[in-house]
Parts: sequence; structure tokens; C-alpha cells
Amino acid sequence: MNRLDARGLSCPEPVILIRDAMNSDEAEYQMIVDNPASRENVTRYAEHQGYQVEVEEKDGEFTLNIRK
Repeated sequence: MNRLDARGLSCPEPVILIRDAMNSDEAEYQMIVDNPASRENVTRYAEHQGYQVEVEEKDGEFTLNIRK
């Protein structure tokens, strides 16, 4: 599983990170973001690429579990 930390980054940087990571064609990714806009944009992008996304929130941070 590829783990990505996008805390402190504003869009579109988290989407670019996940897009570049998906070039490796792995089946699972985990990304941490710290704002709702990044959560929504990364989720939308991953789902558009055929992945399922589960989101967990804790202390204002979102962990996105992204799986094919």
C-alpha cells in the first residue's frame, strides 16, 4: 500500500500527488489530508479513476483509504 501525506497542502496539490501515485498502478493507497476541500477533490478523482474510497476523520484530519 502506498501511503501519502498531504497535510498542509492545498488543492490541487493533493490531487496531483494521488494522480502521480496512481501511475504505479497499485491497488491500494492511503492518503492523509487536513481540509474538507482536499478530501472531496481526492475522493472525486479516485472514484473517477475506478477506485472506492473510505474516509475516516479524527482530530480534524481525514484518512482516505483508496482501493480498486
